[in-house]
Amino acid sequence: MTQELFTGKAESYATSRPDYPEAVMDYIETLVSPDATFADIGAGTGIFTRLIAARGYRVYALEPNPDMSSQLEKALRSYPRVTIVAATAEATTLPERSIDVITSAQAMHWFDLNAFRRECLRIGKSDAIAISVYNVTPGGNSVGLSQRSSLAFFHEPVVGDFPNPISFTRERWLHYMSSHSHDPLPSDEGYAAHIAHANAMFDHDNIGGVLTRNVVTTVFSEHLRTGRDGSGGAQGT
Repeated sequence: MTQELFTGKAESYATSRPDYPEAVMDYIETLVSPDATFADIGAGTGIFTRLIAARGYRVYALEPNPDMSSQLEKALRSYPRVTIVAATAEATTLPERSIDVITSAQAMHWFDLNAFRRECLRIGKSDAIAISVYNVTPGGNSVGLSQRSSLAFFHEPVVGDFPNPISFTRERWLHYMSSHSHDPLPSDEGYAAHIAHANAMFDHDNIGGVLTRNVVTTVFSEHLRTGRDGSGGAQGT
């Protein structure tokens, strides 16, 4: 199951994955009401959920993987308005017409988009908004993942880009290069070669012991009233 691909990688994910700029949440706040209730789908270790919660919103953070959810609980324990739910994007278990804002950060490409759209229509209020957020490195694989999934899910999204340069120490870089679904675990064959390759990349690209990636945070948003019959979505990748 895809939800098991991050088992054993949650700690590396939590400590190394890029955060999101405050400007993203400033922008989202212009789209939603001050008393909005959020559902953050595929919350992972809570990197984006924490950004929402820090603004005082009521948030349901959905994460089906127990390893990731353990880090999610650590990240959000100081936010009393957050409820963690062990559920998937396609079957959230949330009540009908209960959510104002449905977000997913670095996650939509994992979803069955037809089933996810139906679930969004079920849990979303009459004028609910769906938002997909991706940290992408120009020229990297993340660009294709974000565009394919978001443009397949949304009909006519509003798209905003926000600069989000990320600096990696060697330690953070090695954790980052161990946090992806396709990265081997220490117990896997090929792990030593993978880490050697990651070290070589750092040696080649760092300046003064710091490797910088010019990440851009892309935000797709659309009110769910567009295509409320659920048509138009494609299967996830």
